[in-house]
Amino acid sequence: MSIVWIAIAGFLTGVTASMGLGGGFVLIIFLTVFAGTAQVAAGGINLLFFLPIALISMLIHTKNKLIEWKLVAPICIAGVVGVAGGALLLGVVNENLLRKLFAGLLVFVGLREIFHKKAVEKKP
Repeated sequence: MSIVWIAIAGFLTGVTASMGLGGGFVLIIFLTVFAGTAQVAAGGINLLFFLPIALISMLIHTKNKLIEWKLVAPICIAGVVGVAGGALLLGVVNENLLRKLFAGLLVFVGLREIFHKKAVEKKP
């Protein structure tokens, strides 16, 4: 895989991640389908990629007053617990099963986005 395609994937992932649209999905799909990376390695790369993207996005969203700070601590705590549980499960789950579970999650999220009615937010 050429460095140009990897740079394009990184750019697209960064754009979608900074908008809160799940850039990790884009990166994992690119790494597993087009770059031939193992699912477990793609997940690890995604976690490392997430750190600088999250920091930059947080700074911009803080500047624009788009973060509800009272929600940050509970979400972070739950996220850390989820990461620990996921890392433990990763050691016992077959890679083929992991790929199928990830594909199922993508289908579920896609269908939910298509069919779930979103409430209209009122601006203060």
